[in-house]
Amino acid sequence: MFLRENWVSAHWAWQSMRKFLLLFALLILQTAVLEARKDHQFVWKTGHWGRCIGDCGSGGIRSRAVWCVHVEGWTTHHSNCEQRDKPENQRSCFKVCEWHLELFEWEVSEWNICVLVPFAHGEVKPRTSDCVTAQHGLQHRSVHCIQKLNRTIVANEICEYFTPQPPTEQACLIPCPRDCVVSDFSDWSGCNKDCVKSLQHRTRSVLSPPLYGGSQCPNLTESRMCNVSASCSLGEEEYTYSLMVGPWSKCRLSHPKEVSLIGRTMLDFSSDSAERSSFRLQVYKPHHHSKPWDVELGYQTRQVRCIRSDGKNAMLSLCMQEAIPLTFQSCVIPKDCEMSDWSAWSTCSKTCHSGDLSPGFRSRRRRIKHVAVGAGKECPELEEKEACNIQGKKFLPPCPRFSWRTSEWKTCQVTFLLDQQDPRRHKYTMLCGGGIQIREVFCAQIRIESGIHKLKEVTRPDDKKLCPGLAPSASQLCTVPCPSECLVSAWSVWGPCVHENCQDHLGKKGFRMRKRHVVAEPIGTSGGCPHLIESIPCEDPMCYQWAISEGMCVPDHGRCGHGNRVVKAVCKNSEGQEVSHNLCSELPCPETMACEVPCALDCVVSEWSAWSPCSHTCSSKNSEGKQSRTRSILALPGEGGKLCPPSRALQEYRFCNDHPCTQFYWEASPWGPCSEDTLVTALNATISWNGEATCGVGIQTRKVLCMKNSSGPVMNKRCPESIRPETVRPCLLPCKKDCVVTPFSEWTQCPTTCQHGNATGIKQSRYRIIIQDAVNGGQECPDTLYEERECEDIPVCPAYRWKAHKWSHCVLVPDSVRQGILGHNEACGHGLQSRAVTCLSENNHSADVTECLQWIGPMPPLVQECLVPCKDDCTFTPWSKFTACTVDCESTKSRRRSLTGRSRKRDKCQNTEVYPQVEMEACPCEAFSSQPYGNWSDCIIAGDKTEPQLGIRFHGNPKECGEGIRLRAIACYDKTGRLVEPSYCSSSGYIEEACILPCPFDCKLSDWSSWAPCSSSCGTGMKIRSKWLKEKPYNGGRPCPKLDLKNQVYEAVPCYTECNQYSWIVEPWSPCKINTEQNSLHCGEGIQTRKVRCVITKADGEGEAVPSMLCNQSETPNEVQKCSLYCPYECVMSNWGQWSKCPQVCDPNVMQTRVRHVLRSPSNAKTCPEDSQMQPCVLNQNCFQYQYNLTDWSTCQLSENATCGQGIRSRLLSCVRSDGKTVHINHCDQLHLEKPIKMTIQCLVDCIVNCQLSKWSAWSQCSHTCGVGGQMTRTRSIIMQAQGEGRPCPTQLTQYRNCPVKPCYSWILGEWSPCKVESGKCGDGFQVRNLACVVHDASPSGTSKQVEGALCGELPSKDNALQLSCSVPCPGDCHLTEWSEWSSCELTCIDGRSFETVGRQSRSRAFIIQSLQNQESCPEQVIETRPCSGGKCYNYSWKTSLWRENERTVWCQRSDGMNVTGGCSVQTKPAETWHCSPACRKPFSYCTQSGVCGCERGYTEIMRSNGFLDYCMKVPGLEDKKADVKTIAGKNKPVNSKMHDIFKGWSIQLFNTDGRLKIWVYGVSAGGFLILILGIFTSYLVCKKPKQHHSPPPQQKPLTLAYDGDIDM
Repeated sequence: MFLRENWVSAHWAWQSMRKFLLLFALLILQTAVLEARKDHQFVWKTGHWGRCIGDCGSGGIRSRAVWCVHVEGWTTHHSNCEQRDKPENQRSCFKVCEWHLELFEWEVSEWNICVLVPFAHGEVKPRTSDCVTAQHGLQHRSVHCIQKLNRTIVANEICEYFTPQPPTEQACLIPCPRDCVVSDFSDWSGCNKDCVKSLQHRTRSVLSPPLYGGSQCPNLTESRMCNVSASCSLGEEEYTYSLMVGPWSKCRLSHPKEVSLIGRTMLDFSSDSAERSSFRLQVYKPHHHSKPWDVELGYQTRQVRCIRSDGKNAMLSLCMQEAIPLTFQSCVIPKDCEMSDWSAWSTCSKTCHSGDLSPGFRSRRRRIKHVAVGAGKECPELEEKEACNIQGKKFLPPCPRFSWRTSEWKTCQVTFLLDQQDPRRHKYTMLCGGGIQIREVFCAQIRIESGIHKLKEVTRPDDKKLCPGLAPSASQLCTVPCPSECLVSAWSVWGPCVHENCQDHLGKKGFRMRKRHVVAEPIGTSGGCPHLIESIPCEDPMCYQWAISEGMCVPDHGRCGHGNRVVKAVCKNSEGQEVSHNLCSELPCPETMACEVPCALDCVVSEWSAWSPCSHTCSSKNSEGKQSRTRSILALPGEGGKLCPPSRALQEYRFCNDHPCTQFYWEASPWGPCSEDTLVTALNATISWNGEATCGVGIQTRKVLCMKNSSGPVMNKRCPESIRPETVRPCLLPCKKDCVVTPFSEWTQCPTTCQHGNATGIKQSRYRIIIQDAVNGGQECPDTLYEERECEDIPVCPAYRWKAHKWSHCVLVPDSVRQGILGHNEACGHGLQSRAVTCLSENNHSADVTECLQWIGPMPPLVQECLVPCKDDCTFTPWSKFTACTVDCESTKSRRRSLTGRSRKRDKCQNTEVYPQVEMEACPCEAFSSQPYGNWSDCIIAGDKTEPQLGIRFHGNPKECGEGIRLRAIACYDKTGRLVEPSYCSSSGYIEEACILPCPFDCKLSDWSSWAPCSSSCGTGMKIRSKWLKEKPYNGGRPCPKLDLKNQVYEAVPCYTECNQYSWIVEPWSPCKINTEQNSLHCGEGIQTRKVRCVITKADGEGEAVPSMLCNQSETPNEVQKCSLYCPYECVMSNWGQWSKCPQVCDPNVMQTRVRHVLRSPSNAKTCPEDSQMQPCVLNQNCFQYQYNLTDWSTCQLSENATCGQGIRSRLLSCVRSDGKTVHINHCDQLHLEKPIKMTIQCLVDCIVNCQLSKWSAWSQCSHTCGVGGQMTRTRSIIMQAQGEGRPCPTQLTQYRNCPVKPCYSWILGEWSPCKVESGKCGDGFQVRNLACVVHDASPSGTSKQVEGALCGELPSKDNALQLSCSVPCPGDCHLTEWSEWSSCELTCIDGRSFETVGRQSRSRAFIIQSLQNQESCPEQVIETRPCSGGKCYNYSWKTSLWRENERTVWCQRSDGMNVTGGCSVQTKPAETWHCSPACRKPFSYCTQSGVCGCERGYTEIMRSNGFLDYCMKVPGLEDKKADVKTIAGKNKPVNSKMHDIFKGWSIQLFNTDGRLKIWVYGVSAGGFLILILGIFTSYLVCKKPKQHHSPPPQQKPLTLAYDGDIDM
């Protein structure tokens, strides 16, 4: 009871608790969900975007999957993720279609520089010091998908649809850092020999700049103090002084009314002197603005100071010299060039868009208002260009595109080829075979409408340079079909007499007909084939008749006597085909025939033989056709028997071919032209001819007449109406084709640039091309294909000129300035004067200065120097004109001047050496001499001057051989050896010489020989004919065909010789003749004879007899044979029948048989002989096999009127018996053997086409405008390559000739002079160089001569200045040296191979220190590097000298032997001083030169076994002795006790040579430790007391309990 209540209470409590726990769990779960959301435990996950679907273009849509996942990876419901953060699952996209391929492309930039591969976190990997050759890096580039039209960037997915995206990065190599490499120092500069303290220096140059993060260049200069001479006493220093000239001041205006005097004192700045030098300067202020084009003259001044050798200022009096530099001078007030504003931009040169991405250009101009004056800024460019292209959404129209167009091919002309081979052949008619046809080729614009290329649209011809690619061929080989006659077969045999119409055979009119068929249709002939059917009227026509076959004769009573023969009848038509019996119902059908079987005593006669051939093919009044048949007596009758028929009854005759020899046939005339017919005109819109569109259907008519073969036309009723040819047939009306002509081309361009003088003779032209000629009555072509007219409104170049006004008076420095300077009080000396220059047009109107600059050239000078003579100067009159020259080349010309004023009384002015009053010059000499230059040109054949033709014409080649001239250029020199124009020596500038260009000689063969006899006398064979070589070709003539060893070429054709030209004719056998003398019964064996004769075989009957020897003797028939007559009562047998046929393949196991039958049965129980015989089929005895035999193919046979082109190769077919005998073809045909299909095949005889060349072009301009080495060229092109055995193309398609040597005039700049300070030693000065006009021949070895400057024309540009400012350093100044020489070209190499294709070379400027006080003001050293080609790879290695007292020299050397600083790796640098290892720390020890420790003097070394020093032992008795004991004996055997010697070899050494313990030391220590542990454990076991326990003691771990770590245990 207690337990039950407790259980119920517990159960209830559990139920209540479970609900509470479930509720609590849900609460916890919700809280967890909220916390998870709060802590972002759920995130959105997206899949990949799918493919873009939808319409092409920007209207597509792509989707992706979006789901919610926990951070641990499991998927949950979407509500667990924040909805506002949900990514989009759809977005618009660009749907790419196939036609977008033409609109988009990848745009790829160049690769950036190679950078080191970064670490995983992005920081750049530092350059490691252990770099050996190179380090790995990466290169990047940008890749974008762009739209081709406007080059805008689009999504990469569009281009990826067609091609994969190009890579944006690639691996690369970065060479190791390369330090700056410099040369060795130069020698020290010299020191002054005086007592002044000075510095000396040395410099070095840069050979290679630092690369790839290498160390920077070191200082290129080293300085040191010079040692003062010992003779100089302390404090007594000698100085030198230098006059320093300062720079000129700016140019100032001078005006006398506004002169303000300002006192200015120039201090000496030296602490040693208080002397002052002062002078007055005038400052002028202008009060007005200058007018345009006015040149303002002013003055400028400069300072002069005295500098001591230590760089300090000194008194000016210490530097005074005879010539004091000027401190003032006249000058031009500088004015910059003044320009107008820019004009508006011109239209863009690119007005359409094409496939290329090149932009167009536009330009704008400005004009010059005022030119630069003095040192003013020069005028900039007058024209500015910039690229222009499509901008924004404004698209340009597409550019016109051009393509090659051609006219129709002209008619094939054989004469083009015959003119090359035999010009006389073109007189022949009916030429055929290979030829050439031509067409016009022109360039035309492609018209595009609605995206469709209208290629058939005729457009005007344009410039051929606009069409891309090679032009189509303008000529080709063609074939004119050769005419061939109609070939027909032989006539068939005459047919039976039949009704004209077997379905309607009223009346008794009938015809016998024979037929033939067309073997080959006619080609190219007006006539057709001959008639194919001939007919003969006949009587009693029958369409059908019975064909009877007889059976065995069956006696009526007994075994012999009269009886009946069963007959089998079959109804056949006129063609011999079996038809229904009903068609023969009108004719009586025989069923039996009467016959007789001989009895035992009756005469027995053989069966009738076959009818012989008909003797004539037709019958006439004089001849009738006959044929016969015979039979023979086999057995004579006995008594009472039936007698034999008379001899005349043994032979029968009948008439054959009784029809007359006159045949009738239908003859049709050729078909007339196709003409329109009113009956079919209405049907033309709907009728099509064989499914093809036509130009209408017309009719053709012809006449059809019944002809009699011997007398001409007869009445039509004489010919069968059923086979009458048609007289009318439909035909295709020929389409009319009008002439199609292109529109006229554009007029050729008239000159757009202005022309000088009268330009009325310039013309422009245009042309048009015939595309299609008129055919079948179409509109004819126009007569005018070329038009020409004069150009209108040709711009004439304007005429401008410079007008220079008078020079102004000479302007000097103002008096106030000049008077302030000692000794310059007189207003005289050098000054400047100016003038105005204006630009005038042709009408003397003022024009813009830009026009004169453009059309005339530079402006005349505005300022020039002038001289105002001083009172002590010598003055002269102007120079007179030169006197006239005589004709003599030795003459001279002179001019004079004279003294004026007081100068005439001064003695110094009378000195003509200083002041010459007469000048002499040599007169120009008109004597010239020429010298040949270069090689002779090719032999030039003068060509005929013909009018230009639009197309290519094949009317013969221009003259290519014969007499011509060759040229050699000359150089013309005057008497002084100066090169002058070649026209002074020769009008043409050439030496001309006659020459002969050998003409090509073609291969020459003989004519064809006669045909040889057929190779076979019976059957098929080959016959040949040949040509042989008469002359070989030379000089590029037409080559020979392939010849045999006998230098012959053959032609072979098959031939056939009739085997049965002659045949044996035999008459019937005579009756069997029995020898009655031996045989009274007149039966038994006998002989019979016949006549045999040889006749000519004819198709229509027996020919005339010929000698027997012409027939085949092996086949001669027998004239006599044995025979037998059966006796009464004997069995009479018929003659043997034909042997049965053997199988087609002869087999001896197969038998052939022949049979005979009983004609008369024997009596008295006598038996008949055998009625059958058998024999095996033995090959070539009684069994023969047959096969077709083919001749070889003939050579290609052409028509008689053809020389090349399409031909026929043929072969013949014959039948050959197995024994080798040629037999009639019927033997093979009857066996139905496989017959070759083709007996003729098409072939091609290559046309002999000589190489066709265009005419020589005009000679080009000379490649050089002057000097030697210039060439002129002319070219020709190959129009058609040689074909077959034609004359080959020459290798020379370009001819050269040297140009006459014209003189070259050039301005030559001299070298810069050293920096020169006017009347001073340092300071600002100038460098000058000379400019001279020279004449030369532009050859490297040629000399040049100076000539007058007018021949060189315009002066060089401002860049080629003749004077430059410079400075000479004064004492104490720090300055840069001149540039060093460029270093040799060096490549960056890795492992000896070049890392780059372009090398680099360097040069440098070092600074020079003259005073230590001015060291801080020194400029930086300067380094320049430039790329170069043809560089080398250099290696750098350390070099060392020999050791000397533990030291040696270490330096870096380049592989070419140059000593350098830098380039070698610091890590691998060898030591410069020696250090012993380990260090010598023993007492009295030191490091020796050999790198080992030794002992000091008085001590000897005690060495270990490994060679190191153990200690130093004092040598007894050597304390005061200076003996050297460091000998080899002392080192190897030191002085010591005997015990030391005993134990020295095996003494214990704990350490290795590197200072580490030896391995055996560790082994001994470990062994000792184990022994110690074993001893402790043994002691524990011995000393332990056992415990008393009743239960078995637990297992213990003795090591764990035995030792607790206390060593005292």
